[in-house]
Amino acid sequence: MAQDSEDLVSDYQFWLQKLSVWEQASSKETQQDTCLYLSRFQEFLRRMYEILKEMDSDAILERFPTVGQLLAKTCWNPLILAHDESQKILIWCLCCLMNKVPRTPGESELNSWIRGLLSYVLSAFRFDMKEVGLFTKSLGFEPIDYYPSLLKNMVLSLVSELRESHLNGLNTQSRMAPEHIMSLSQVCVPLVTLPDFEPLVEALLTYHGHEPQEVLSPEFFEAANEAFLSKKIILSTSSVVSLWFRHFPSLEKATLHLFEKLFSSKRNCLRGMECCIKESLLLKFALKTYFPYGAPSLTAALSQHPEAIPQGHRLQPLLHISQLLREAIEDSTHGSQRGPFESWFLFVHFGGWVDLAMEQLLRKEAEPPAGLLWLLVFYYSPQDGSQQRERSMVALKELLNRLLMLLGSGPLSAVDLQEAAESPSPPICAQLVRCLLLSLLLWTPEGHASAREAITRMVHTDAAAHEIVGFLDQTLFRSDHLCDEASRKLARELLQELQAQV
Repeated sequence: MAQDSEDLVSDYQFWLQKLSVWEQASSKETQQDTCLYLSRFQEFLRRMYEILKEMDSDAILERFPTVGQLLAKTCWNPLILAHDESQKILIWCLCCLMNKVPRTPGESELNSWIRGLLSYVLSAFRFDMKEVGLFTKSLGFEPIDYYPSLLKNMVLSLVSELRESHLNGLNTQSRMAPEHIMSLSQVCVPLVTLPDFEPLVEALLTYHGHEPQEVLSPEFFEAANEAFLSKKIILSTSSVVSLWFRHFPSLEKATLHLFEKLFSSKRNCLRGMECCIKESLLLKFALKTYFPYGAPSLTAALSQHPEAIPQGHRLQPLLHISQLLREAIEDSTHGSQRGPFESWFLFVHFGGWVDLAMEQLLRKEAEPPAGLLWLLVFYYSPQDGSQQRERSMVALKELLNRLLMLLGSGPLSAVDLQEAAESPSPPICAQLVRCLLLSLLLWTPEGHASAREAITRMVHTDAAAHEIVGFLDQTLFRSDHLCDEASRKLARELLQELQAQV
């Protein structure tokens, strides 16, 4: 190592002088001289990198005080940059000079200056092609053909370097220093939206070293996340998921971005919402990621497909789910809101069970099971305590009995239905009442005749109209296991009529 360092020092002044000569003249003779010495200069850069990567930035500047000048002259020489291998080695040398955590204004200024050089190198396909044009034409290339290939080769070379470093693991002799990877990620911040750099962005996102701390800069994560969300770049699923796992602010922003899209235009269209959610890749996470405290037995029960259960065998699994939910909530820590709402969010995620519970309660031949009443009251009012929930269950049972009596006493009257729905005592959640009434109108043959008039009476505010539109859309979305063709036809007609009004 010491001998290599001494040899490098002896060559250092020679190459610094050479670069100064090449910088001052752009004649054909200078170009020929540059090409003649290019392979030797690349070897010098490679040796320099092997030495610099073992030193911190302070030691580098102490031993090689003019190293910044040498590397800057290299960056400004288009014939040297015209070779992707030279670009790659130059990038690593510049990364060695950066302070991972700058402590003084001088170090911050040095970092900024180096990032400027790195950005210039990485975007070298834009530089003035006058000098390089003469060289490439002599080789039979047109610049328009040459530069994209140069950039592609340079990016692929960096990607290969990252992958080799990733595979080398703890072999510190042949893997990149974490600060160099950090520096490269900072350089890529303004370049993430360029299509040619997508392989490098993906390689950085999927790179996992063995360091205890993150080796990529937060600014890089933020830039990559913003570019992906705005559809300015296309990234693989693995790289996007890796991005969100490694940088939680990006995951939060992606989630908020999804909510904004859903609330802005898709709130009354479940199929559109489903498509939007799938496009976001946020379903790609394991269910445990979203519900870390959910009881495994409850998650397993809810994970069944409700539509796969035969018509005559749906009550038992519903009662089992009700029992598991009740146990999860009543066994939660006193005063803690995590238990009830964690279970509620999990239950809402599998909302098809609520529709099945409503369907079972509207069966005229059976007494309303307490477990199903509890499910609906909990679904619509999860914030209630156990005593309030018990009172709501009593009121819901009375309301249900009144509606079923009307259903069995002849043609349904919209006025009678409205009066029955407005008189539960004690009062219960208005949304639950409306959904129960809408279910009766749509899912029973007797309710079809008065459905339009009854719904017209219910649509007295914009909020109520949007709620009913959402219910109708939900009915059509899950119609395969809930209702017959006549009910689906009526739901489609009512949905079209209401959507024209809101």
